Amino acid sequence: MSNCAIVGINWGDEGKGRMVDLLTQDYDVVIRYQGGSNAGHTVVNEYGKFGLHLLPSGIFRKGVVNVLGNGVALDCEALWQEIENVTAGGVPITPENLKISERVPLLLPYHRDLDSMEEARLADKQYGSTKRGIAPFYGDKYQKKVLLAGELFYPERLRAHLADILEYKNLIVTKVYGGKPYALEDMLAWLEEFGGKLKPFICNTVQYLRDAQRAGKRFLFEAQLGALKDLDFGIVPYTTSSNAVAAYGPVGAGCPGVKLDEVVGVVKAYSTAVGEGPFTAEWFGEEADKLREAGGEYGVSTGRPRRVGPIDLVATRYGVEVQGATTIALTKLDILSYMEKIPVCVRYVVDGQETDEFPFPAALDAAQPVIEYVDGWHCDISGVRRWEDLPRAAQDYVLYIEKAVGCHVGYVSVGAERDAIILR
Repeated sequence: MSNCAIVGINWGDEGKGRMVDLLTQDYDVVIRYQGGSNAGHTVVNEYGKFGLHLLPSGIFRKGVVNVLGNGVALDCEALWQEIENVTAGGVPITPENLKISERVPLLLPYHRDLDSMEEARLADKQYGSTKRGIAPFYGDKYQKKVLLAGELFYPERLRAHLADILEYKNLIVTKVYGGKPYALEDMLAWLEEFGGKLKPFICNTVQYLRDAQRAGKRFLFEAQLGALKDLDFGIVPYTTSSNAVAAYGPVGAGCPGVKLDEVVGVVKAYSTAVGEGPFTAEWFGEEADKLREAGGEYGVSTGRPRRVGPIDLVATRYGVEVQGATTIALTKLDILSYMEKIPVCVRYVVDGQETDEFPFPAALDAAQPVIEYVDGWHCDISGVRRWEDLPRAAQDYVLYIEKAVGCHVGYVSVGAERDAIILR
């Protein structure tokens, strides 16, 4: 089996976790390559229902090794709490099935605080951050002002390095935001408590992945969020602060020489988004409430109600191109079963002209959706497991999307459970 990345095609929350959980049966190593605890993946399997934030979604599969790569924002406290929650559900997590890169930078409590401070400063112009510290963390990473997980094994260097960083961070906290400075001993104590618990998992994953590659092991790369939240190709500035595109996968995983053979792009059967920023096909009012409740559209990390609307073919086509998707996994098709007619955003109107192209971010605020309707199937399809058993209207909806975005729909999800999937 080839190396594969599972990525989001739209704004995130498409259902990537359930696809990773499903497809790990064909892979040896699952690698999370970017992002932090600011978004989550919901997984439902024989152990129960779990909301994952940092743990790779392959953690539930026996024999699969899960890696947190150097591109991740590692909040030791959040990861430890997640490990405790998952193990409490009967899932074994040991250094044999979870490996943390010694090169992954650490997200500290002051990153979370600075995130909240900046959102407060922005007031009505805020970006809609989850306040998990992601933007301040990645800003520090690219300014070379972060600690690496491997430094936990070098306490004297860690102390000196952190002291230098805090001298800089405290200038920002006190002079820019008027906050209280952080004490070195407090941060060291936090690292001792939570970083110390993770030390058994920290290792040279670059070497591990190199050896695994030579041994012919199969890699599955797991992304967070989606193409429209990518730092370079998304709806700037309402993006995340890392690269959610598949092309970054091998770099953020710690194996830049590995080639991707497949990219599974996950698309929800309708549109959802969390946070601020343009969302051209967004619904409001009763119509939105009904869809949100039907789909259980609330953020895994924050519990915030997700913004909802019909599937956006303009944004989806763009996401397929940016991700280089070779196959689409269409999720939550069953949620649309209550609709007599299913709306589809087929084009945008920008500057008075209809367009099939996803606009430059600055033009999105004025973009208007062009909506068309297709027939609904108006029956429960959650028990269907074969393509030929789907109602014709449901088949037609899938084929309509496939043709419009120019990418084969290889998976159709009709429920959150691992086996609630139709293969094409």
